[in-house]
Amino acid sequence: MVKYYCCTGVLKSTWDQVCTAFWQRYPNPYSNHVLTEDIIFREVTADNRLVSRRLLTKTSRSPRWMERYLPKHMASSAYIVEDSVVDPQKRTMTTLTWNISHARLMSVKEQCEYRINPENGCWTEITREARISSGVCGLSRAIQEFGLARFKTSVTKTMKGFEYVLAKMQGETPSRTLAETATERARETALAAKEKAKGLASHAQKKQYV
Repeated sequence: MVKYYCCTGVLKSTWDQVCTAFWQRYPNPYSNHVLTEDIIFREVTADNRLVSRRLLTKTSRSPRWMERYLPKHMASSAYIVEDSVVDPQKRTMTTLTWNISHARLMSVKEQCEYRINPENGCWTEITREARISSGVCGLSRAIQEFGLARFKTSVTKTMKGFEYVLAKMQGETPSRTLAETATERARETALAAKEKAKGLASHAQKKQYV
């Protein structure tokens, strides 16, 4: 049994810009879980395609009920292999990523294709497919559901990370991250509460002397 997921997203930047951003997308405020990235090999084929393989190290915090199945020193990190093929003639970039850590517990294989958006030649369309499986008897369904939910969250962060990097490349001011927005709102709330407390204290003090 394999969980399958497919979605399509659009980046409002040209295909060339997105391909350039792809190699520069780490670090960004939405990818704090990516610790390292190393190129295993890279070559240009006879038909002028760029073929690459990279090894990524990511933090991978598992839910408490799953941690019992992982060695303690491995429960918080994972190694990911990423293959990519950039075809400048067809104007496509195809990537395939899969985890080599904890693969028996949960395997996530993702394939993405980046191509020019058919409705707007200045935009880039990304088709993303994922297959999530588990070899743990009795828990495979729960693990797959957990993996699918985490993958969907990851897709949202990936797109926001792309937009952030693209904005910086194009000399624009990147939109604030969710963390920055939440911090500002928390600061405003705390300030409002402080002012309200001062007002109540002042009112109580005046009432005391009446």
